Amino acid sequence: MNAELAAVAEQSNNPELWNNQDAARQLLQKKSGLEKTLADFAALESEYNTLAELAADAPDDPDIASAALDLAARAHAAKFITLFNEPADQAGAFLFIQAGAGGTEAQDWAQMLSRMYVRWAERHGFGVETVEEHPGDTAGLKSATFRISGDRAYGWLKNEIGVHRLVRISPFDSAARRHTSFASVAVSPDIDDNIEININDKDLRTDTYRASGAGGQHVNKTDSAVRITHLPTNIVVTCQNERSQIQNRETAMKILRGKLYELEMQKRAEAADAQKSAQKKIEWGSQIRSYVLQPYQLVKDLRTDTENTNPAAVLDGDLDEFMLSMLQK
Repeated sequence: MNAELAAVAEQSNNPELWNNQDAARQLLQKKSGLEKTLADFAALESEYNTLAELAADAPDDPDIASAALDLAARAHAAKFITLFNEPADQAGAFLFIQAGAGGTEAQDWAQMLSRMYVRWAERHGFGVETVEEHPGDTAGLKSATFRISGDRAYGWLKNEIGVHRLVRISPFDSAARRHTSFASVAVSPDIDDNIEININDKDLRTDTYRASGAGGQHVNKTDSAVRITHLPTNIVVTCQNERSQIQNRETAMKILRGKLYELEMQKRAEAADAQKSAQKKIEWGSQIRSYVLQPYQLVKDLRTDTENTNPAAVLDGDLDEFMLSMLQK
């Protein structure tokens, strides 16, 4: 990482860099991120040295022992930063949640998943913006799109792609029967211009429509929402949260670029080894995790066998152990 920072610093000293303000800004952001990561590692090392000195003088001090355990946990998490090696791993992310078949049950599950990921993002200090939501017929969500802003958000979230299964006693069933619900999660990077994605305008079909939502004069009176279809791949992206059609189109294009990048990475992974591809297609056969609330309490990742017997904590955003287990795989 020191070598990478030195290379970036050398590039930033090139006077010609400033002929392209966007490239200069992105390079400086990368430089700042590397400097912060190295500073964090240095701080952990300094804290370790301090605790080692204190422990030598007071080996039985419970406060020192507690601080050491906390430091060990933070150091354990920090080491996984080095596993984010793909070009887009440092980027923010677009998170897509889609209810499966099953009506209200599945739509309520989609909303629970949305809350889980929002809580996880907030715990990590990431920004969360709702790009689009389609409410369920009775409760929950049919689908939702979120923009997660922050360093390495995509690197953390990319292995959440797949189908998530919920087993519980349904709050919508008067007979209190157990139901199984499904919802799919997709993730694409919020990539910048450092990653080249070529999109031909001739390959796009753009439609505008009236935004749906809870209300407001703007929502009811203008066709500001945008739907873009990439004809070669049949990928469809939409955005309706911005106040103007132009802004919605810009956001939709960023989502499209991220989806095309994710598609290309998936193709490369499958070409390298179809059996070991972490980027599986979003279909019911690619179930990755089960959340069982009844008759017992268990969340299990089917790819790594990681388990947690406290589903309430997981659904409140405690996902790091599952994400870290995939990063180590």
